[in-house]
Amino acid sequence: MRILRAKLNSFRNYAHCEFEPCAGVNVLLGDNGQGKTNLLEALYLCCTGRSHRTRQDRELILWDADFASVQVRAEKSDGSHEVEVILPAAGKRKIKIAGREAARSGELMGHVTGVLFSPEDLRTVKDGPAERRRMVDMTLAQLRPAYYYALQRYNRALKQRGEVLRSAAACPSLGDTLELWDEQLAAAGAELMRHRRAYIRQLSEVAEETYREIAGGREQFCVRYAPSVSAGDDAQSFQDALLAARETDLRRLTTSVGAHRDEVLLTVDGREARSFGSQGQQRTAALALRLSELSVMRDEMGEWPVLMLDDVMSELDPSRRRQLIRRLDGIQTIVTCTDADDLAGAEIGAAWRVQGAQIEPL
Repeated sequence: MRILRAKLNSFRNYAHCEFEPCAGVNVLLGDNGQGKTNLLEALYLCCTGRSHRTRQDRELILWDADFASVQVRAEKSDGSHEVEVILPAAGKRKIKIAGREAARSGELMGHVTGVLFSPEDLRTVKDGPAERRRMVDMTLAQLRPAYYYALQRYNRALKQRGEVLRSAAACPSLGDTLELWDEQLAAAGAELMRHRRAYIRQLSEVAEETYREIAGGREQFCVRYAPSVSAGDDAQSFQDALLAARETDLRRLTTSVGAHRDEVLLTVDGREARSFGSQGQQRTAALALRLSELSVMRDEMGEWPVLMLDDVMSELDPSRRRQLIRRLDGIQTIVTCTDADDLAGAEIGAAWRVQGAQIEPL
């Protein structure tokens, strides 16, 4: 896949911007705070429908502007794709596919696909399970629209079940309605777990080998799915687990089991990377995960997604930097950095200077 053109209007610090990357390695050079990350954020928004930095659309809109918009035209093996995300200062966002407004947000998925690697990715290794679930969710939503819709259904049912649990504290008879939400939660949750199990199995195979190459064969990396409900792939088993936990849930006023409690365990030589990994091991794990995500998406789609690297070269030591650079061949890559020397050894196709939300070719 290749992004041919991107247009930003009133997005973050950009009043207007047009960007036409080449098919190879594209470098965005500039000091911090000039808008390099904002451009990648806009591209990623058109891949996933979400920013990687905020859940608040208002933060993406230029100060005093009524709306922001990002339009991306891409070329895939099946032809041309054009998507546009419009973010109003008030009201609901709009998504357009080939100029026509989409009825559902999930229609965005799969038209423009990308992997974003940023310094924040270290949180995927160091933070709690929510960060690792988010990593899996964002990839699967791009690959399989059915997953995106199942995730929407699950989150709606989870919210409703939580409201019933809290209301039942004052009115116990409301607890009888939990069965309805248990059924909906179990149906959507079982579908999520089936997709997650299959994807993490694929990811693990690639990530273990990738980590081994980056670490010079010195350590064994493992990615393992640890579902909250061991037999949760089956809706009835999922529902049984919710029923078994109901008394606890009514006492704690929260849903204690389900896909929202799943974990993706990352270990190095049998020890949890989050708690026991060194800084170098954690950085290697984060890099291996993103490179493996890229490969799994290529295998499933039949073509490479676009790779976005946000100021990560300066965060990697020379060995890891070389490992990353040698994998860029044949992949449209957009890299932000403050120092061109960070890309020594890379075959650069095009470069731009970014200053004050203005992009000029070098």
